[in-house]
Amino acid sequence: MKRNNSPKLIEPQKFKPEDGTRLNKYISNSGVCSRREADQLISQGKIKVNGEVITELGYKIAQNSVVTYNDKPIKPQNYVYILLNKPAGTITTTSDPENRKTVMDHIFKATKERVYPVGRLDRNSSGLLLFTNDGDLTNALTHPSKKITKIYAVTLDKPLAKTDFQKVVDGVELEDGLAEVDELAYTNGNDKSEVGVKIHSGKNRIIRRIFQSIGYEVVKLDRVVFGLLTKKDLPRGKWRFLTQLEVNKLKGEQS
Repeated sequence: MKRNNSPKLIEPQKFKPEDGTRLNKYISNSGVCSRREADQLISQGKIKVNGEVITELGYKIAQNSVVTYNDKPIKPQNYVYILLNKPAGTITTTSDPENRKTVMDHIFKATKERVYPVGRLDRNSSGLLLFTNDGDLTNALTHPSKKITKIYAVTLDKPLAKTDFQKVVDGVELEDGLAEVDELAYTNGNDKSEVGVKIHSGKNRIIRRIFQSIGYEVVKLDRVVFGLLTKKDLPRGKWRFLTQLEVNKLKGEQS
């Protein structure tokens, strides 16, 4: 009998508070804010448990507690993790006043939960884009201290000269500081205009600005790796749920 070894995909996860659940975790899982921001709300006296203002950091609640924020009850959300292979020509935003196509148009059938993109890709860029309603994970993946690795396939408007290749490796000075890449490589032996860039900076349009600063224009920009996630078996414009293993690894948990 043939065994099914395909990874198990996860549907939205129901958070079930237990006796002793930390209050900041409950608030974060309700989609109000991150755990760090939840601690601030608690300290400011904006959170009540069973009608009583709680200001104690580290406070733990009972399973059937009623938690309110600004006197409105809050409940944990179902967590959703979606990976999209974004096509060029779509805007990374949840809505657009000009009614242009956004990344949300590609995943609207995926879930009824309110999810949002983690980070961004500019309109003319393509590749991996993660969506979730997990505030803690979003903050962890976008915070500069985490140094999440991204790898891009880049096509320039002309071959990258060896001298300019070295300039990028050494780091180039931009208006907002020194821009450095982790690795740079030619990816096509017959075409020096195609390069691969490994970088952890999350600055806006950083790769395009790096090459513009030395006289090149980026014709195509495709994010092929985001953290531990790759585009394997994910065609352009398609999405999938993350596996439980992927979620655990992104959170730094033991599988």
